[in-house]
Amino acid sequence: MAADLPCDGDGICMVCKAVPPEAEMVLCRTCASPWHAQCLSKPPESMAAVAQWECPDCNPPEDGLAPAPAAAPSGGSAELIAGIRAIEADQLLTEAEKARRRQALLSGKAADAMDNDKEDEDKEKKGKGPGDVLDLLDAKFNCSFCMQLPERPVTTPCGHNFCLKCFQKWVGQRKLTCVKCRSPIPSKMAAQPRINSALVVAIRMAKLAKSNTSAGPTAVYHFIRNENRPEKAFTTERAKKAGKANACSGQIFVTVAPDHFGPILADNDPKRNQGVLVGETWEDRMECRQWGAHLPHVAGIAGQSDYGAQSVALSGGYEDDEDHGEWFLYTGSGGRDLSGNKRTNKEQAFDQKFEKLNAALRVSCLRGYPVRVVRSHKEKRSAYAPETGVRYDGIYRIEKCWRKVGIQGHKVCRYLFVRCDNEPAPWTSDEHGDLPRPLPAIKELKNATDVTERKELPAWDYDDKEQGWKWMKPPPVSRKPIVTGNLDVSMPARKARKLAQHMCVRDRLLKEFCCLVCRKVMSLPLTTPCGHNFCKSCLLDSYADKSFVRERTREGGRTLRAQKIVKKCPFCPTDISEFLQNPQVNRELKDLIESLQQRAEEEQQSEDGSDIVEKSSEDGCDANANGEKISVEGGNLDTEKTTSKVTDIAEGTEIVEENKLESIDGDSDINAPAVGTSTHSSRKRKNSVL
Repeated sequence: MAADLPCDGDGICMVCKAVPPEAEMVLCRTCASPWHAQCLSKPPESMAAVAQWECPDCNPPEDGLAPAPAAAPSGGSAELIAGIRAIEADQLLTEAEKARRRQALLSGKAADAMDNDKEDEDKEKKGKGPGDVLDLLDAKFNCSFCMQLPERPVTTPCGHNFCLKCFQKWVGQRKLTCVKCRSPIPSKMAAQPRINSALVVAIRMAKLAKSNTSAGPTAVYHFIRNENRPEKAFTTERAKKAGKANACSGQIFVTVAPDHFGPILADNDPKRNQGVLVGETWEDRMECRQWGAHLPHVAGIAGQSDYGAQSVALSGGYEDDEDHGEWFLYTGSGGRDLSGNKRTNKEQAFDQKFEKLNAALRVSCLRGYPVRVVRSHKEKRSAYAPETGVRYDGIYRIEKCWRKVGIQGHKVCRYLFVRCDNEPAPWTSDEHGDLPRPLPAIKELKNATDVTERKELPAWDYDDKEQGWKWMKPPPVSRKPIVTGNLDVSMPARKARKLAQHMCVRDRLLKEFCCLVCRKVMSLPLTTPCGHNFCKSCLLDSYADKSFVRERTREGGRTLRAQKIVKKCPFCPTDISEFLQNPQVNRELKDLIESLQQRAEEEQQSEDGSDIVEKSSEDGCDANANGEKISVEGGNLDTEKTTSKVTDIAEGTEIVEENKLESIDGDSDINAPAVGTSTHSSRKRKNSVL
């Protein structure tokens, strides 16, 4: 008797080679495959039996008749079905292992090869930790064609990721739809796909971290502690230019935080015990930085956009500045094209906005914070500038800020600074400091926009009782460590080790997944056809005109066809207007970023808990050490030797950790860890010193 065969994909019976009518078709209860009832050796006997009927492949007949196997490994279909049922009945296997074994059995793989695969898989699982980033990438990123981590990944406009070769093979078959969601693929992208460089770096870093290798040559950090720096700016063998063009900062002499507001008092001057006095002059900005009057040696504004500005420098950077001594009009930063080699361009290219350092000055205006002011001899248009060097001119307060059209035709941010210091200005012969004075009349305010005035009481104001300027509100708490040379008080060992460690792979991955506009970790990431990644809000907000076509009509004339509006990528000149009409979030990248952030938070919480446990264990060790010392005094000489040996080892460990911190920590001296000094909010307010 001929073997039983089912119907093929076109509905043709593989026995009689005809298309059977639907009434003669029966479906297997197990595999749902169609069969021609007239060609079966044992067709179902009744209509009730049709509902419970199983095909010869799923239920081989007892008399030995069986369908012809399509591809059996080494025996008949009975052995194949028996093997599959044995796999399904094994309760010790997981669903993934069952699927892998079924696939191996159907593909004809031998049992020993299956066992070898299982051993390799077990070894791989043992080598992977629960927090392995490569596991996370394997789970979140897979090419839909080869089911592996994408090699040279390409991201389609619909937000799916593929290998470059797999993608080119797919579109080479004239299939211009995404294999996952069937969204159309633009012809330009199909002809010239762009590799997503952010994913390339992320996958490479994860693989290198898995193999315990470094991602390229190890970076060498040249870090010198503040107390080991010379007293003047210096150059090293790494300097590319002579003089102070590539000079390193000298030692910081004052013990104030980099974000310290207000005057620098005698309490913060351990070297001279006098503080920074009004009229004090330095050779250049590098020396001015060493005394904390104005830390940036190039930028004219020192501050943070959400915290406030601590100091400004008048050095002739903008021709809109007006200097009247006790008050001056200061122009904000930005508006110039500094790309390429145009680092000293003085031409305004676009409008200034209240962002970054300009926003920091605006915060100081609204809250009435004191701002230190230094004047440079480079300010040639001012009669109050020093003849040489850089001079500290005291405390000013920003009373108003606004925007106006500048001399070069673009809008600039403007700030009204008024002096409010307890010491007289360097250009006056007065014996007392400033008194509250009325604000000057500013003519340009008539045509100004975005005018901002302080509505609350200022934090730095004049006290009628004490006849001087002081903090009327608590100064803002410092958010940065204090620079000091005190070596007696050391950092906790755990924090020192934490600073000495390299940035973990997870943090480096998050750094790679940053938006090219806001430079922060992407939220709702979009990948453009040119291969660049942005936050969805950042990319859409980069275009003021939300329309995509421009209607061209004339009154009384003919109507021209609509003109397409070209919208270039913020990072390259590629036109992405078609992509912006329906941008799709890269869900795989979004899930990966969220998983990395979640694991980082969990790790941070576990570290916080371990700090408490470590502190309590250290206290217990101290108690045991004291008890051991008492027993030594009682005459136990052996215990004394052991205790001294342990102490020597502990001291050596601390020295190693300290050296490790010095060699690895690459932060600047103003970002050195705080050791043993009080914060800015707890310092004594001795304004009378100035």
